[in-house]
Amino acid sequence: MKKLLIVTTGGTIDKIYFDDMSDFQIGEPLVGKILEHLQVGFEFEVNSLMRKDSLHMTDEDRQTIHSVVEASDAQHVLITHGTDNMIKTANVLTDIPAKTIVLTGALNPARFRDTDAVFNIGCAVGAVQALPPGAWVAMSGTIWDPRKVRKNRQKNRFEAIEPS
Repeated sequence: MKKLLIVTTGGTIDKIYFDDMSDFQIGEPLVGKILEHLQVGFEFEVNSLMRKDSLHMTDEDRQTIHSVVEASDAQHVLITHGTDNMIKTANVLTDIPAKTIVLTGALNPARFRDTDAVFNIGCAVGAVQALPPGAWVAMSGTIWDPRKVRKNRQKNRFEAIEPS
């Protein structure tokens, strides 16, 4: 991997909560600081594309992400994204050839002590280097084909879609 392009779009991973009523903003992306703190052995570039909760992401936003990834000369792309609509965005990216694209996020903000963000980012970094070209989702230690996974909001986790 020559250089990893990291595209940040917002979501829980970068949320800042202000009170118990769930008032929040999407803050500055933390993925770059996390990777610097871990002293990773590769170059990366962070493109802070947007700061949106994925519930508010539009088809136009997804097309913007698609255009940025497609136009980049990077062959390895990590996208931090809100978990509620991460799969929808991953499916939009599946037609980009010759790039390995991995989407990840967090069920708890990176600013929280019990966050899953660092684990998910690490898993996604490994996945983006090892997987073949295509779009993938990395959450909770599992790599998913976006056509074969769903977020179970009641259980707050990702799970395989059962074949019908």
